[in-house]
Amino acid sequence: MTYEPVYTRTPRNAFVPSPVFVGIVAVFVVSGVMTWTKFGNVGFDVFLFVISGWIISLCLHEYAHAITGYFSGDLTVADRGYLRLNPLKYTHPLLSIVLPVVVVILGGIGLPGGAVWIDHRYIRSKVKDSLISAAGPLTNVLLALVVALPFLIGLAPEVVTFRGQSAVTDDSHLAFWAALALLAFLQLTASVLNFLPVPGLDGGSIISPWFSPAYQRAWNLMAPWGFLVLFLLLWQSPAGTWFFQLVDGLAGLLGIDSALYGTGLRLMRFWS
Repeated sequence: MTYEPVYTRTPRNAFVPSPVFVGIVAVFVVSGVMTWTKFGNVGFDVFLFVISGWIISLCLHEYAHAITGYFSGDLTVADRGYLRLNPLKYTHPLLSIVLPVVVVILGGIGLPGGAVWIDHRYIRSKVKDSLISAAGPLTNVLLALVVALPFLIGLAPEVVTFRGQSAVTDDSHLAFWAALALLAFLQLTASVLNFLPVPGLDGGSIISPWFSPAYQRAWNLMAPWGFLVLFLLLWQSPAGTWFFQLVDGLAGLLGIDSALYGTGLRLMRFWS
């Protein structure tokens, strides 16, 4: 049996960024200026800068899923408001926005979240199905490269280490560069986690369309528990050490020293 999209007309404002998203971007820009100029409480400035930047990346991640789904045949994503970058339109805002932000604050890791609902009945190709799932983590990879660009081209201050102690060659804007390094680190953690072939994560959804129907049903049954198991492994087993070693190595390839984003994490927790 085949299905035709119920909605044949895309709403006129379907691709117009929502006021909510524009407001988040405004907070990001203003807090970035505050961090650069050391306005008021620098730790609070860093907190606003990192959290608003992380929420923007979550919106872009989900937008990538939605826009790929739209051009793959599911026109209903436009009617649901997914193409307007509004996090309040997500299926589970608590799990997709609030929980990832809390995990960033407490654990300093980019927790992936599933938010937009794609009606896969309208997707007629396994390749398109996989591309829809891959679009999100590929967005995180692109954002990591964009945020890391100042470090790659030498705009950021150099970190030097002597006898186990790290310091920057120019600390006049240390808070800003530390916050930017932390944002890049979060994008790297989200990229790695999202590409893992785990049920419930984008990596698992990339490969699942190629399974037989019986395996897909079993895979979907495991999906609600996949991330929980992974979360426990990261914090309660050597897998966590291997994961952060991998991310630190990737950050190093992008010219970002772990001491810098470690400083960003400490500054962000201005209350401690």
